[in-house]
Amino acid sequence: MEISELAKILVALGCPAEKSAEMAAQLDKRARQLAAEKKRTYEDALTHLLKLMKQGWAAQQKGF
Repeated sequence: MEISELAKILVALGCPAEKSAEMAAQLDKRARQLAAEKKRTYEDALTHLLKLMKQGWAAQQKGF
């Protein structure tokens, strides 16, 4: 997945637009590391991380 595409997804999930490119690059790197460590696909690792980020932003918006 392209970093720019990932940045758009992050913004849609609640990431501040000004931080989305940097966060997308970090997320991409971590997904690749996780895929290698856990012997899973990049897509599976990325999906897992995106779900975690979505949950975190949802909790933050609720004030938790």
